[in-house]
Amino acid sequence: MIYLDNAATTRPNENAVRRAGIFLTERYFNPSALYGGGFAVNGELAAGKKFLLSRIADPIDYDITITSCGTEADNHALFCCGKRGNIVTTEGEHAAVFACAQELKNRGIEVRFARLKEDGSVDEEHLLSLIDEKTSLVSVIHVNNETGAINRIAELSKRVKAKNPRAVFHSDGVQAYGKIPVKLNKEIDLYAVSAHKIGGLKGTGALIRKKSLPLAPYIFGGGQENGKRSGTENVFGIMTFYYAAEEKFARLKEEQKEVERLREEVWGALDRTLFTRLSPQDGTPYILTVSAEGLRGEVLQRMLYDNGLAVGTGSACSSKHRYSRVMTACGYGERVLDGVLRLSFSPQNTREEGLRAAKILNETANKLKEKTAD
Repeated sequence: MIYLDNAATTRPNENAVRRAGIFLTERYFNPSALYGGGFAVNGELAAGKKFLLSRIADPIDYDITITSCGTEADNHALFCCGKRGNIVTTEGEHAAVFACAQELKNRGIEVRFARLKEDGSVDEEHLLSLIDEKTSLVSVIHVNNETGAINRIAELSKRVKAKNPRAVFHSDGVQAYGKIPVKLNKEIDLYAVSAHKIGGLKGTGALIRKKSLPLAPYIFGGGQENGKRSGTENVFGIMTFYYAAEEKFARLKEEQKEVERLREEVWGALDRTLFTRLSPQDGTPYILTVSAEGLRGEVLQRMLYDNGLAVGTGSACSSKHRYSRVMTACGYGERVLDGVLRLSFSPQNTREEGLRAAKILNETANKLKEKTAD
C-alpha cells in the first residue's frame, strides 16, 4: 500500500517510539510524585517541552502547554480568549477552530468570517476590514489543511495588532510545525501544534502561548502544566513527540526540498485531461490537492485504495459531507468539488512510490470516467 494521506496522520517514527518506550517499562513514574523517580521524569519532560517550544519560539517570551491534541489546543485558545465583543476568523479554518467559532456564536459572541482566495489562503484585506475596537480574538490557520496554502501569519498578526492592539492573535499551526520554517513574532499570542502530523503519536498536542497573555485553565484538577491544563501527563506521548521533533527539525529544510521535488514529480506525471491542480505552487510541499472534474472523489478514493493507494478527499474531519466546506469557500463549482482528492506526502515516500501513485491515479480515474460515460 502506498500511503499518501500524511496530512491526516503520519506513521509513528519507530526510532522515537523505541526511545520513549523506557517511559512505559522502566521510568513509568508519575511526574508529580515527590520521590526521586518522579523528579527525574519531570525533569526529562521539562527538557522535551523546552525543545518543542524552542524550535519555533523564544522560551524567554513564550511557554508551552501540552494538550491531548491540536483540537484541544485550539479549543483552549478560542474559548478562553473569545469571550467578549466579536471574534474574527476565516472560512478556511480546520473544524477544530470553525466549530468553536460556531459554538461561540451560539453563546452570544459575534463571529465574523473572512473570505478565501481560490487557492485557500485568506483574503487579507477582507479579514482586516472585519476587525474593530471590539474584536477580542483573531484566528488564522497557518497552513490550509485542504489546499496547502500558507497564510502570512507574521505579517497578518502585525497588521491586526496595528488596528487593535488588544486583540489576541491565534493560529492553528498543525500543518506547519515541523514541516516548514516557523518563528513566532511577538504579535502572535497563541499557536497550536500536534504530534501525529510529524511522526509522533495521536493523543498529544500543545498550545504555545506568549507569556504576557493571561490564559485561564481549560481543564481543572491537579494543576499540571503550570496550572494551565490539569491531568496526569502522557509521558510516553510527550517524549515520543519530542524525539520525533528532534529528527524532523534536524532535517527540516532538506526534507522540505525533497518533498517538494516529489510533489512536483507526481503532479508532472498526472494526466492533465483527468486532473486539475488546486494547490498553489508556493504552498506547503507536503500537500497536493487536485480535482478529477466530473468524477466522484469518494468513489475514486475507494477504487484507489483497492488498487493499493491511500489518499484523502480533503480534511479527515469533514469527510461526512459531500462537499468540503473549505473547498466550497474557495469558490469552486460542483464539478470540481465532486472530484477533489488530497495527496499528502512524507519524507519517507520514495520517488518510485510517487510515480507508481501517479500511474494508479491515471489508470483508476480513466477507468471510472469510462464507466461513468457508459
